[in-house]
Amino acid sequence: MPVSPYIKETMSSKTAGVIRKMFEEGLELKKKYGEDNVFDFSIGNPDLDPPKEIFECIEELAKKREKNFHGYMPNPGYQFAREAMAKKTETEQGVPVDFSCVVMSVGAAGALNSLFKAILSEGDNVIVPSPFFTEYRHYVHNYGGNLIEVPAKPDFSLDVDAISAALTEKTAAVLINSPNNPTGRIYSNEEIKKLAEVLELHAKKCGRKPYLVCDEPYRAIVYDGNSVAPVFPVYDSAIIVTSFAKNLSLPGERIGYICVNPVCPDKDEVVAACIFTTRILGYVNAPAFFQRVVAKTWNVKVDYSLYKKRRDMLMDVLDEAGVEHIVPEGAFYMWCRAPESFGADDMAFCDYLKKYNILSAPGSGFGGKGWIRLAYCVSEKSIENSRKAFVKAMKNLEEER
Repeated sequence: MPVSPYIKETMSSKTAGVIRKMFEEGLELKKKYGEDNVFDFSIGNPDLDPPKEIFECIEELAKKREKNFHGYMPNPGYQFAREAMAKKTETEQGVPVDFSCVVMSVGAAGALNSLFKAILSEGDNVIVPSPFFTEYRHYVHNYGGNLIEVPAKPDFSLDVDAISAALTEKTAAVLINSPNNPTGRIYSNEEIKKLAEVLELHAKKCGRKPYLVCDEPYRAIVYDGNSVAPVFPVYDSAIIVTSFAKNLSLPGERIGYICVNPVCPDKDEVVAACIFTTRILGYVNAPAFFQRVVAKTWNVKVDYSLYKKRRDMLMDVLDEAGVEHIVPEGAFYMWCRAPESFGADDMAFCDYLKKYNILSAPGSGFGGKGWIRLAYCVSEKSIENSRKAFVKAMKNLEEER
């Protein structure tokens, strides 16, 4: 058999790659019905252009003719890039951070894979609050781990007591994502402190201290005066993984980093392991050119108010149509409940909306059965044009079901 049975089974399952499938189907529908008549909320592909400083930096760097400018560098990345990411993390976390804590990565996905390869042994567990980014399942399984899904509270805040009950001697890490994809929920300072206390207590009881892994590519995209709680001041074994895909609209450039808390008891060993796994997983190093770009532009000012405007527009559309949803505090996703007539069959609801040229992502893939995700990083025109389609779809619901 040429293909691994696990891969064959996984990639042929109903929910495998469903977001990308919807995205690709949307391209075909747009060819058939026209751009303005297809409402593609399936994929979190930022539609804001990168800041002008990014383009200016690219133009400046593209003119360089220095020897080995595009060559290999040390596996953890250029020191100047690591220093810049340490400064960024220091600004966000409120504690001193040195470049020795940082490993440049191939996006946040590359960061997570390098980290899990470094810290997981066969049979280890990673706890994640659900719903969660669908690819976490694969990232953990890649290295012999098990993803333990712990449902969030009904308002999608952290259920710290449930996480505490799921901790065992096999728990290598707890993985959180704030603002959360797909719910847009931001975990509060109080939740993070309580989680840190639970992890400390568990470590004293069983002798193994889980890492607290914080996946933060949406950290800067927040609304209504919200902010993302720092973790380094409250938990020494915290690790940040992030990228510039969302905040600087550079998803295709695949640039991010890992930063280990400078007071982590085994910081040097974890960093060294991530440097090693970055090499043996075949990344070798993060892209050279964009290490240079983000080192110069990580702190440029970006106006995220357009995402807030689109959030509010989409909520207005959904409210008029009668689609139940939560209010996102950050990121650019709307988490919507499937109507009662569909029960918990979110796939069927997505298929139903597709009849009206509305493309969405089923919540089952995110560990959120009975919900769907709408990515509102799309044009205001598309959101407004979707109004009639949503209203018509919900109006015709009783007849069609």
